[in-house]
Amino acid sequence: MNKNALDERLTPAGMPALPGMPAMPETTLLTRRSLLHRAGAGAGMLGLATLLRDEKLLAAPIDPLAPRDAHFPAKAKRVIWIFVNGGPSQVDTWDYKPALEKHDGQELEGFDKFTGFFANSVGGIMKSPFAFRPRGQCGKMVSDLFPHLGEHVDKMAFIHSGYTDSNNHSPALFMMNCGMPRMGLPCTGSWVTYGLGSESRDLPAFVVMSDPLDRGLPKGNASNWSAGFLPGVYQGTWLKPKGDPIDNLFPPKDQPAPAQRGQLDLLAQLNQAHLESRPADTDLAARIESYELAYRMQSAAPEALDLARESEATKRLYGLDQKHCSHFAAQCLTARRLVERGVRFVQIYSGGMENQRSWDGHSDIQGNHSQFAGETDQPVAALLADLELRGLLDDTLVIWCGEFGRLPVAQKGKAPGRDHNPHCFTAWLAGGGVKGGVSHGESDELGHKAAVDKVSVHDLHATILHLLGLDHEKLTYTYSGRRYRLTDVFGNVIRPILA
Repeated sequence: MNKNALDERLTPAGMPALPGMPAMPETTLLTRRSLLHRAGAGAGMLGLATLLRDEKLLAAPIDPLAPRDAHFPAKAKRVIWIFVNGGPSQVDTWDYKPALEKHDGQELEGFDKFTGFFANSVGGIMKSPFAFRPRGQCGKMVSDLFPHLGEHVDKMAFIHSGYTDSNNHSPALFMMNCGMPRMGLPCTGSWVTYGLGSESRDLPAFVVMSDPLDRGLPKGNASNWSAGFLPGVYQGTWLKPKGDPIDNLFPPKDQPAPAQRGQLDLLAQLNQAHLESRPADTDLAARIESYELAYRMQSAAPEALDLARESEATKRLYGLDQKHCSHFAAQCLTARRLVERGVRFVQIYSGGMENQRSWDGHSDIQGNHSQFAGETDQPVAALLADLELRGLLDDTLVIWCGEFGRLPVAQKGKAPGRDHNPHCFTAWLAGGGVKGGVSHGESDELGHKAAVDKVSVHDLHATILHLLGLDHEKLTYTYSGRRYRLTDVFGNVIRPILA
């Protein structure tokens, strides 16, 4: 190569070499392909890509939400999680403890006053203000808080020995949703959609509904349905409780459909060309998919979210005609319509921020739980009945659970409440491969601590994944040099509750 040729060559950056610059290997010279890629914002490569696509020589992009096979045959295909936000009291709902009445007002010997949040307000043992009576063929003792749900106990598997790692709402919410008491990790819904994909091409794979009565989001906000380090396409789609549930849900009125489709096609080509040089950019890949999904949702989502299409009998079943529960009834009915159309994972939050805006009954446990149980009892019972009627309950897993339980001692105040209790909580599961009418594990005599067959949050997560056909030890994602999983390095499937 002579000096003139050397001075005229191009560097890898596409700029002329400076005089005196050392000669570069031939492999670093700018090729015609590189020139097409760089010149004119890559317009040449877009033309080439179009030609290759038309000749069917261009590999089809991988769809991150395409349905995937489970690790083994699954009982459940989808999940609806009723998240009882704020920490429901196990001893006032599903875990009957007659010893509370026997020892009412007495000091709980050896009690650590720092178990909860208000060490200076610890009172004596407090009996439940609610009566319990046997329900269903299994004879399950159920609080009078749940006159409608009590009719379905023969479908439910109760876990009475749950425990968690934190007595604080945000870390406990992250623990229950993401498997660790800190933000930044993928939540259960994201892991499930990462493992199984979606059965719907026109709706999000993972949908979240929060409290619609101006009571706010749960503590930790959107981190509770985050995809964490998983590709962003697995993030939960939050339906706004007021106004259009999703921004730009309806097509622009001043733009014909073909013009909108043309814009998206051009945008997809530009983004795809950009992505090809940055294959590790998962955020960009998720953004590309989100544009396409948003376009398809403009046709499918309005129909899926339109409750007016339901019969009057169905609306009454859920309680849409009842002012005290109509908001949650609408969300439960929406959940049924979504899973019916292929949505993989739906999570509904009952209650918003702490204290009286959620199940966080620090004061007046009777008034607090009566209000929130009244809002949810009929809608959730209707959801179970409706799913069963439509043949969906057999392969839909329904979960009722909060972030922790509450203490058997009183939190002193004008109207006594109960403080946080990480040592014991109750959850129930129904449908999707769950054995009905059974109770697993036991708390101690007063419902203070899990005592028999203790169940960690990791165990609960392992069981949820198992029912979906996923081995929690094999569902992994490599990030920062480590293979992560929802259950970290723990977790055992709760086999006694499996059908």
